[in-house]
Amino acid sequence: MSAAPRRKQSDGQSGSAGPTASFIVVANRLPVDRVELPDGTTDWRTSPGGLVTALEPVMRAKHGAWVGWVGSPDETHDPFVEDGLQLVPVTLSAQEVRDYYEGFSNGTLWPLYHDVVAHPEFHREWWDAYVTVNQRFADRTAEVAEQNAVVWVQDYQLQLVPQMLRTQRPDLRIGFFLHIPFPPMELYQQLPWRNQIIEGLLGADLVGFQLPGGAQNFVRLVRQRLKYETQRDTVRLPDGRKVLARAYPISIDTEGFNKLAARPETAARAAEIRHHLGDPKTVFLGIDRLDYTKGIMQRIRAFGELVRDGLLDPEDCVFVQVATPSRERVDQYRLLRDDIDRLVGRLNGDIGRIGRPPITYLHSSYPREEMAALYLAADVMVVTPLRDGMNLVAKEYIACRQADDGALVLSEFAGAAKELRQAYMVNPYDINGLKDRMMEAMHDSDRAKSRRMRVMRRQVAEHNIDRWAQLFLDDLQATRP
Repeated sequence: MSAAPRRKQSDGQSGSAGPTASFIVVANRLPVDRVELPDGTTDWRTSPGGLVTALEPVMRAKHGAWVGWVGSPDETHDPFVEDGLQLVPVTLSAQEVRDYYEGFSNGTLWPLYHDVVAHPEFHREWWDAYVTVNQRFADRTAEVAEQNAVVWVQDYQLQLVPQMLRTQRPDLRIGFFLHIPFPPMELYQQLPWRNQIIEGLLGADLVGFQLPGGAQNFVRLVRQRLKYETQRDTVRLPDGRKVLARAYPISIDTEGFNKLAARPETAARAAEIRHHLGDPKTVFLGIDRLDYTKGIMQRIRAFGELVRDGLLDPEDCVFVQVATPSRERVDQYRLLRDDIDRLVGRLNGDIGRIGRPPITYLHSSYPREEMAALYLAADVMVVTPLRDGMNLVAKEYIACRQADDGALVLSEFAGAAKELRQAYMVNPYDINGLKDRMMEAMHDSDRAKSRRMRVMRRQVAEHNIDRWAQLFLDDLQATRP
């Protein structure tokens, strides 16, 4: 592991000599987390996550660079190398974190793009900060990019970067991928800055979405809002340049999860988890980032009603919900955490017994090894987002099932539902329907479960994270001679 990066006193955004690269990833965060060492000093550790796993081989092969924020406000760092990855930090002030990240990105765009599950807020000062920060990312990328470099911009926080970057560097080949849903026009048009966002995305040569519906929504918006010529997945701009809008469903490091779950120590940990839960006959599991789009309240309420109605015996069945902390400075997320705490406490108080709470709620994050053990320990995985771009937890669970056993209850509003059609599909807004599907998944025959799981495991194995990245980059390379 390399030494911690040096600090410098300038703003670190422009005019400084630094590294260049022919392949650049631009994302809100760098692919590293800060860790504190036993001697009190700090260092960096590569972040776990599918995006880093997918792009790391490409970056190494192409000697690429990654442009992003370090995750802490008001910190300026020189470019540095961590575990062979060239990292180029972008500085954000505390005010910009509040307005650009917590505000416009997660208080405006996130709820709007997730079908207005929560009410989006529209504040001009948030938009101003979003423009400022996007310009800073574009400026930093323009400095790093070699002539005719390939640049891949990631996600909803940086939707203006493609056009800003193209204005400065028309030589670049620019791709953009949106990891969350793209809403229909009827919802998107609430956004006061709707045209600016669309124009920002059109700076890319290729705009990628999780599902065909998202790409179609985007092309329809371009045609109706901007009056540009479109044909199927292609937008023709007034200057003659073409932009493609296509779907690339993201996946996971299937082989990595499968090998992790196959370790004897993982199986031993899974057995230990079940023992700590009282060796129940059935373990239901939910694993999510703590977010109001994930449907956590709905699935916990459904399980509680099944126990209350006598359909599930808390001596035989337990529910484990892992909720990874998320955006805890945003009011809506603090309120959600309080609501879930109260619901779990009330249900355990009403239906629990001494030493045997039927619901185990864990507000914490865990390493991949522990997640794999949880997936192995679970008989029924309950994934019930109210709206989700993809949902990789569902695919991780499938990748970890060594014996083609287990059952996946999956929301039809998750992007993964389009690929994992053998799951037990459910409308998470329908609590009675959710209860029925949970019971069906629990009581279905081993043969039926195995047949479903076998098909889904084949799908996840054939469409892994490497294939996703390669398909996108191949199409991006083909966009221009």
